[in-house]
Amino acid sequence: MQAAPAHAAMATATRTASTLPSTLSVRPPSVTGALRALEGLLMRRGQRTARRNAWTAVLEDRRRAKDRREAQHVLEAVAAPGPQAT
Repeated sequence: MQAAPAHAAMATATRTASTLPSTLSVRPPSVTGALRALEGLLMRRGQRTARRNAWTAVLEDRRRAKDRREAQHVLEAVAAPGPQAT
């Protein structure tokens, strides 16, 4: 069996390369994605779960504090003498 001529191999390589996009649009990982990947490497699954649960608790505490401030504002407005705005 005889090897293919060099010009035939070059034509095949050129044809294959021309079907590929000239630039590949690969998005770099986001900061959040990179941090989660690092967290996954450094922490065990249970520690990750505990950290997420703690963060969820922090967010819930913030929501409750906001609700308390709003309720306090409403109670002060109702208790204040004078015309009431509705």
